Formats: sequence, C-alpha cells, structure tokens
Amino acid sequence: MHPHDQIMLALTRRQFFRDCGLGIGGLALASMLDPKLLAAPTDNPTAPRQPHFAAKAEHVIYLHMAGAPSTLDLFDYKPKLQELNGKICPDSYVRGQQFAFLKGKPKLLGTPHKFARHGKSGQMISEILPHLATVADKICVIRSMYTDQFNHAPAQLFVHTGSPRLGRPGMGAWLSYGLGSLNQNLPGFVVLVSGTAAPDGGASLWGSGFLPTIHQGVPLRSQGDPVLFLSNPKGMDSDGRRRSLDTLKALNEMQLDSVRDPEILTRVRQYELAYRMQTSVPEAMDINKEPRRVLEAYGANPGEKRFANNCLLARRLVESGVRFVQLYHWGWDSHGDGMGNDLRYGLVNRCKETDQPIAALIKDLEMRGLLDKTLIVWGGEFGRTPMNELRGGEGSKWIGRDHHQHAFTMWMAGGGIKPGYSHGATDDLGYHVEEKPVHVHDLQATILHLFGLDHERLTYRFQGRDYRLTDVHGKVVKDILA
Repeated sequence: MHPHDQIMLALTRRQFFRDCGLGIGGLALASMLDPKLLAAPTDNPTAPRQPHFAAKAEHVIYLHMAGAPSTLDLFDYKPKLQELNGKICPDSYVRGQQFAFLKGKPKLLGTPHKFARHGKSGQMISEILPHLATVADKICVIRSMYTDQFNHAPAQLFVHTGSPRLGRPGMGAWLSYGLGSLNQNLPGFVVLVSGTAAPDGGASLWGSGFLPTIHQGVPLRSQGDPVLFLSNPKGMDSDGRRRSLDTLKALNEMQLDSVRDPEILTRVRQYELAYRMQTSVPEAMDINKEPRRVLEAYGANPGEKRFANNCLLARRLVESGVRFVQLYHWGWDSHGDGMGNDLRYGLVNRCKETDQPIAALIKDLEMRGLLDKTLIVWGGEFGRTPMNELRGGEGSKWIGRDHHQHAFTMWMAGGGIKPGYSHGATDDLGYHVEEKPVHVHDLQATILHLFGLDHERLTYRFQGRDYRLTDVHGKVVKDILA
C-alpha cells in the first residue's frame, strides 16, 4: 500500500471533525460566499484559469530576431555618432568593459542608413523599415532596454526564461501554466522558426523546465508536415490509433494510482492532445485557404519555410485560440565579417524578409478586431555596439557591430500597450541608457501584467523553493500601458 493511502486510512471521521474544529464552519462560509472555492479540481492542467486581475491581452505573438538586430541602424538614431564616425572611441566607454570580440581602441561607427520621423507620433525609424513606418502610430518603441548577458545563448535564455542557465520554463510555458489554454484542440504555446539557423538557445527557449511538460512550446513547421510524426503511421487508421490511446491511458492511470507522479497525468493529456491535433493543426496551418490579397500583403508563399508564412500562421493560430505564438528568425548577428553580416547588406536583407509581413500582421489583426487583445513583441536578445568591430582588420571593407548588453531597443503593439509612444533614451552615442531604463525582468513582468498575472504571485515550487519567471527582480513598466 502506498504510504499516502496508509495516512488517509488512519484519519478517521471522528478524528477529522475533532481536529478541524472551527475550520468546518470556515469552509462552509467560504463556499456560501464563493461556490467556486470548493469546486472539484480539474485534472486537466491546460483548462482555462482565471488571472489574478482583469487582463488586457489574451494572446501574444513574440517576434524574436535571433542574433540581435542593430537598433542603432533601425530605431535609435544618433546625430553625434554620425558626427564622430571613424573617430577613436573614448577610453571611458571601453575601459573595464567586456565585449565578445572587440579589442584595442575601436573606432566609432555611424549608421549608413537614413532616418526619418513617421506618423503623428513622429517615431524615428530607419529607411530600411518602410513598411513598419506605415504603422508607426500603432507601436510603442522602448529605446532603453538593457540586459545582463552579452553572448547569444545565455542572452536568449535570459529574455525568454528569466535565467541565462538551462532548465527554466519559457515565458509561453509560464503563461500556459498560469492561464491554461483557450483551445483544447491546439497547444497553448506554439513555436515557428525561420531564417538561416535555429536560435542559439535551442529548444530550451520554449521548454517547460520544471513545469509539467504539457506546458512546453510545440514547434510547428510551415513547410512539409506541420508536426513531425503527428499523422498515423502506415497501416494505422484513426480507429486503431484511438484504441491504442485508450489502452495507453488505462495503463498510465494504473501507474498513476500506484506512484502518484503528476507527470503521468501530463503524459496522458499530451497523448490526447496529439490525437486531437491530427485534425486541428492541419486546418490551422493551411494558408492556402487565405485569399490571394492576404498572401500578397504578407509576402507569403504557401509551402515555403519563410518568416512571412510564419507571420500569417501566427494570425491564424491566434484566431484559433492559441495563447502564445513565438516566432524566431535567425540572421541578425551583424559583425561585419562578410557581406551576409554587413550592416549595408545582411541587415538590409533581414529587414526585407521581415518588414512587410510584420506590418501586414499588425494591420490584419487590427482589421479583424484582434489587435486590442493580441500583444505583439519585437526584439532581439541584446544590442550592438556604437563601435565598428572591424573583425577583418583595419583594411576590412565590411562594417559591423559587436554584442552590446548596456542598451538596445524593442517595440510592442496591441494588447494593452500605449500606441505611438516612445519610451526611454540612450546617451549621445547609444552606449548607455540615460532615461527610463527597462531591464529584461521588467519587460517580463510587464508582459505578465498585461495578461492579468502578478509576476510575484505566479510561482512554482521546485526543489524546496518558489520560482518565478522574473526570479527575484522585475517591475511593471506602467508608462507604456494604455
């Protein structure tokens, strides 16, 4: 007999009433005031749950530009940096600082791209983002972000899991754990990857860490089968799959009764979700059903692995009730060690791949009445230096920037965010944050707040202590809230 069962048998009815005392009256009163307090708990870990307070957002589409885009060439225009282009960087900026690759006395580097103000809000946006400029009044640009990390994998982990080390749940997993899923036939957390490579942090960026594995992100593919091994194998029909799952469920429930491991229940739920996904995922992922005008607006081409397709899929998934859609697009590591990573070529190409579909996504969500309840987040894992890296040496014909943790830009839109607003500022060279700093943990706290979750209360006990996405840090950035 399991020790837990022995304890329960030892607790007689008489002992129960004697030890509870006034507790029974308290329970009765609580049930009268709020019948839901004593409702039978559900065994479904993805069932919808109430937030801590009224939420402004129901969905999030997080657009992570893996490799860290150079926001000095996209959003943070610095006339002083242009004036000092080619000059030796002041020693005060490099003395005692850690860089990934910069050495010696680097030279300052102005942007090769022109900037202009756009919209009634006057957002300063680079010429290589012409489509985003058309929705300048819809976005909130945070020009005062900073992080603790300056290498790709730990910085990506830090942004998405709150820790630079492996083993913590991703932000989407935390939202799934805190709020459940809006559609029981689809995962609550979906991941779409495009670009020349996968992000450095790998699958740990969307893992569930110590949370039940039902909350981990499910990678879907815009090319080929949406999910590997989802379809029935040769010789197996739907009825046969159903009988197999029923047998597995019975075996798992027997083991659950024996060892009381909650992960077994998660396993059962995953099998059942996979079965339902055989129908729901192909339906949600079929962009061939979209009108030609919509495909052209995004620049999407069905059957290809591209960011534009993923943006359109993100809208379809949100429409279908997916809570968290994460898009990763690699290729923004502009070190200037070749044409593909040069600020005049590689960066421009990344913008061409992403600018049109992102602007189309914002417009499409607004037209469908989804923007107000869908939070869009754009950004990388850190910034780029205002100095030219010159990885190829003094005579290099390429220009690029090294990793920079002290200042970078992100923007947000929809879902309770103040539109057409510019938050914070960096110094004249774009090196340090000067006004209204926003740490990565602050960003995480703010995103959870928009979903009605208090980042200090959304915790999970593991190995003897309570963990949360923001660790022991973070504050909500109230200035950017609508």
